[in-house]
Amino acid sequence: VGRMETAPKPGRDIPPKKDKLPTKKKRPRRYWEEETTPTAAAASPGPSPNKKRNRELRPQKPKNTHIPKKSRVSKKPQIVKKPRERRDAEPPRSLSGAQDPFPGPAPVSVEVAQKFRRIDKSKKLPHSKSKTRSRLEVAEAEEEEISVKAARSELLLAEEPGFLEGEDGEDTAKIRQADIVEAVDIASAAKHFDLNLRQFGPYRLNYSQTGRHLAFGGRRGHVAALDWVTKKLMCEINVMEAVRDIRFLHSEALLAVAQNRWLHIYDNQGIELHCIRRCDRVTRLEFLPFHFLLATSSETGFLTYLDVSVGKIVAALNARAGRLDVMTQNPYNAVIHLGHSNGTVSLWSPAMKEPLAKILCHRGGVRAVAVDSTGTYMATSGLDHQLKTFDLRGTFQPLSARTLPQGAGHLAFSQRGLLAAGMGDVVNIWTGQGKASPPSLEKPYLTHRLSGHVHGLQFCPFEDVLGVGHSGGITSMLVPGAAEPNFDGLESNPYRSRKQRQEWEVKALLEKVPAELICLDPRALAEVDVISLEQAKKERIERLGYDPESKAPFQPKPKLKGRSSTASLVKRKRKVMDEEHRDKVRQSLEQQPQKQEKAAKPMGARPSALDRFVR
Repeated sequence: VGRMETAPKPGRDIPPKKDKLPTKKKRPRRYWEEETTPTAAAASPGPSPNKKRNRELRPQKPKNTHIPKKSRVSKKPQIVKKPRERRDAEPPRSLSGAQDPFPGPAPVSVEVAQKFRRIDKSKKLPHSKSKTRSRLEVAEAEEEEISVKAARSELLLAEEPGFLEGEDGEDTAKIRQADIVEAVDIASAAKHFDLNLRQFGPYRLNYSQTGRHLAFGGRRGHVAALDWVTKKLMCEINVMEAVRDIRFLHSEALLAVAQNRWLHIYDNQGIELHCIRRCDRVTRLEFLPFHFLLATSSETGFLTYLDVSVGKIVAALNARAGRLDVMTQNPYNAVIHLGHSNGTVSLWSPAMKEPLAKILCHRGGVRAVAVDSTGTYMATSGLDHQLKTFDLRGTFQPLSARTLPQGAGHLAFSQRGLLAAGMGDVVNIWTGQGKASPPSLEKPYLTHRLSGHVHGLQFCPFEDVLGVGHSGGITSMLVPGAAEPNFDGLESNPYRSRKQRQEWEVKALLEKVPAELICLDPRALAEVDVISLEQAKKERIERLGYDPESKAPFQPKPKLKGRSSTASLVKRKRKVMDEEHRDKVRQSLEQQPQKQEKAAKPMGARPSALDRFVR
């Protein structure tokens, strides 16, 4: 019977197709790449260069040859990588096709990176558990990476501090403000101005943390706040009461005014928000930005700390020194410095009812106190016409002193260490070698005479400007080299919007430092209090009746096949006890010669030439 021929089904009886080499997809030509012209070699018949390259990349296995196992293993890592190396060797190109002449990260010098490091690598890591040691090593590596990034970002700080340099032999103190205004640009010259307000003077003034806003209050009730750069007035009121001091709070939206009787809080529209009657007869105000604390000193001799975030009084300390007219803060550790009529300066913290330290500075009463931004130096002036600088790094010793023809009634430090002193209607400014050096009191840097007696001084943050409040109004002086030229936009941004200010307030409240942590040395917070730790351990032992951390007595583990009898357990316990006793005896024998040497040579005795014969 003849069979009918049927068409083959798909997938059956069809000879398998030969595997084709994977063809590389043609890469589209970019607009910056040159168009390649076909060459004679490409036009000639034969395999294309792409196929040749693919054939070279694929390992060829010869036919009818036996490769031993050893040679197969040895030839496995030997793969031809020449085309790949040639491709990677080309430097990366940008969109324009140009090559980067400086590939890789920017180099950073070791000296610049060392300035931003906080961990001292000279100290070796303690012998601790491997897990703790690994954490310390990771923290060191992260700190080193952060310091390198901070040093590299310092290249972006293009602004440099200004300076005032006279000609050969010229004294810079003889340069007037009018000469400086003529020499600088128009934007800087607009920062020098005088406000004639004789009707309501004398004035106290204060700049905001960003240095953009200025608030001032007159003795006869005049209170005003303005954007002093654009000269835009924010608010202006008359409280119909004597104003003794004025301060911005954490932002320019809130204003604290020490009036004749009580402490009042206003907003930037001049609307009274609070009247704090527990703070009465206030003479001076200081605001601690990182703790949200408003410190007030009063005629009754009380130092009061008010937490403005919750509206509660944290501490009310009696200084027992009479009227408190002189007060300032240390920006480094938030310690309050009070000047007294007996010539002493006391240092206070809300966590202590007694002063942290007392420094005898003058023979007469203290008239003014100022502390620099690094918390290293303190300047004081007294009724004895002396101007002194002190070292606050634990010694509290005077570094320099100068007798002034008229005692300085007001002092102020700038961000870069310049010291300004107000003496009657004259303002003198001294400068040092740098930011971390004390000011040299031998020769003044600048001198300016005002139209009235000085009643308030403050340097503007991030601007080479000194604000002076006097009986004739407000004067803004130009002081080259006084402020930091670059600001941190995340911390103090003079150009921030209302939305940015609100976000910054929320972040600052979340990072608020408790008032109990204010102390002389903030670095001590990161150290372990060994004395308190030992005392707590003793109290715990007395409370429990035993030491829970002591070594537990040896308990032998039970063994099988009759080896856990009572006699064997006692024997193993005694063996361990004998070993421990033997170690204790060995340690006592090693320490015995040292004790004998100490007993033979009393402490403080002079060495003798006959000591060599002593056995």
